[in-house]
Amino acid sequence: MNKNISLENIIIIGDRVLIKSKSPEEKTKTGLYLPPGIHEREIVHSGYIMKTGPGYPIPVAADEESWKRTDEKIRYIPLQAREGDLAIFLQKDAVEIIYEDEKYFIVPQNSILLLERDESLFE
Repeated sequence: MNKNISLENIIIIGDRVLIKSKSPEEKTKTGLYLPPGIHEREIVHSGYIMKTGPGYPIPVAADEESWKRTDEKIRYIPLQAREGDLAIFLQKDAVEIIYEDEKYFIVPQNSILLLERDESLFE
C-alpha cells in the first residue's frame, strides 16, 4: 500500500489508527446493483490502515528523587496494526473525517476486529 504524501502532516494520537475505507462492491454476486449509501449503514466496515498512533502510553515510574527535574521520555506499548494492513472494524466507534477530498475513519485499536497483513509489503 503506497503511503499518501499528503498524510505526512497528520499525527495520529495514542491507540488510534487512520483508515481509508475500502471501495464497496456496487453490485451483489448475483448481479444486482446496490443503491448508493447502502454500505454506510452496515455495522462492520473494512479499509486500509494509512497511519497509526504510537500506542498505549506506559506510566512513568516514580523515582526516589522525584524533586529532580528530568526530561521525561514517554514510552508506549506499540499497536498490532501496521500501515498497509486491511482492517475490519466496528463503524459505531469510528469517527469519519474528510481530508483533502478523501474520506477516512479514525478508529481506536480496540474497535478493530481483524487485520489482514501482506508480509511482502514489509520486506
